[in-house]
Amino acid sequence: MARSGTHDDRGKLRIYECLDELGTDLAEYIAELSEMAVKERGVFAIALSGGSLIGLMGKLCEAPYNKTVDWAKWYILWADERVVAKSHADSNYKLAKEGLLSKVPIVPSHVHSINDSVSAEQAAGDYEFVVRQLVKSRIISVSEIGDYPKFDLILLGMGPDGHVASLFPNNSALDEKEGWVTFITDSPKPPPERITFTMPVINSASNVAMVVTGSSKAEAVHLAIDAVGPDCPSLPARMVQPSQGKLVWFLDKAAASKLDGAQFSE
Repeated sequence: MARSGTHDDRGKLRIYECLDELGTDLAEYIAELSEMAVKERGVFAIALSGGSLIGLMGKLCEAPYNKTVDWAKWYILWADERVVAKSHADSNYKLAKEGLLSKVPIVPSHVHSINDSVSAEQAAGDYEFVVRQLVKSRIISVSEIGDYPKFDLILLGMGPDGHVASLFPNNSALDEKEGWVTFITDSPKPPPERITFTMPVINSASNVAMVVTGSSKAEAVHLAIDAVGPDCPSLPARMVQPSQGKLVWFLDKAAASKLDGAQFSE
């Protein structure tokens, strides 16, 4: 049985005993948002990340979702990507292709991966152009309060250092406010060259899900969610705060183990 609760302004928390239970709930959550978006707008614009997230989405490839989800209406982008070939082991596209996209009837032309044959700077510029074209054609909504795209759902993991997408602590990319997509060439975690959505784009989404598992992330989860003093470092994950959207944390027990004793209900 999952425990759930709301933690001040840090969104809704869902805490699971095991990964299987988390995966079941995550699939249901995504399928419901897909259904709502397709009813309201005729499409579902979703941004993925890499890491363990894709594996945890695996239940979408199974019954009933493989048949009930309107896959033809999905438009898929990436909140961040490593600037490597699509066949490279570090590619978020490759991970998603093998773990999800090849197993459900997604329309290939609705999958928007980066141009991996150019520099990180050029790849970021090219990808921003792609996003702007999708906003222009109303595949992606536009935020009511700023010149940013409004994705139906952005799915994010988090590193032990509190990074989200490829926005790392103390990196200048965190301060980017104008652009929609930026790049880094000095990622503290290989590979060094990456493109990433900027924080205002993440915070303009209708829904953001932070999916975090494992005890190595427990301290960062505490710093990202709990009321910590001004002396504590402000992690990128703590800066995820949708301005008009909803934030949900999907945590396993290990990742949630250092959270303050919030009020949870079964």
